[in-house]
Amino acid sequence: MRIVISEFISLDGVVQAPGGAEEDTDGGFAHGGWSHPFFDPEVVGGSFNDSMNAAEALLFGRRTWQTMAAAWPERAGDPFADRMNAIEKYVVTDTLGDDDLTWNNTERVPGEKFASRIQELREKDGGDLLVMGSPTLVRSLLSEGLVDELRLVIMPVLLGGGKSIFPADGGLRTLELVSHVTSDAGVQVCTYRTVAQA
Repeated sequence: MRIVISEFISLDGVVQAPGGAEEDTDGGFAHGGWSHPFFDPEVVGGSFNDSMNAAEALLFGRRTWQTMAAAWPERAGDPFADRMNAIEKYVVTDTLGDDDLTWNNTERVPGEKFASRIQELREKDGGDLLVMGSPTLVRSLLSEGLVDELRLVIMPVLLGGGKSIFPADGGLRTLELVSHVTSDAGVQVCTYRTVAQA
């Protein structure tokens, strides 16, 4: 399985709370829902659908999983919601127990074992293991060299600070741009693949 990251991201690299005002206010973040003015069904929605269609399973950090688990089950009956609810899911957490995993088809990955477990999943045949949101987890995956593809939905907005997916560890990581498309609102959907370092 390929590990694929899909993120809504601002021009200054912020991924925090693109979907709603109360989604994530950590650090006093006051711009929740910032992606809405730039959403269009064809380019932005199409990117999201393409990512989901290629996914065999979803991978989350604890906080993003809890947000999704609270939202999607009650939307059953909608084709996209039904796909979200039925697909296999993994959550990296040391604070949730197996009894807390009430969202269908979720497996807990203990934090101290996440790198080895993700590598095991990566070595399996099949579709993509898709990560959405989960900035702390994405930073860790990038740091560990466990990302195969980054799909960045780059919105033409500066947010002045907030959570990022990029490691600040001084490491050099080369990416190859494999596709890009621009919406009428100036959103760029850029797909990058990681390049093995010599």
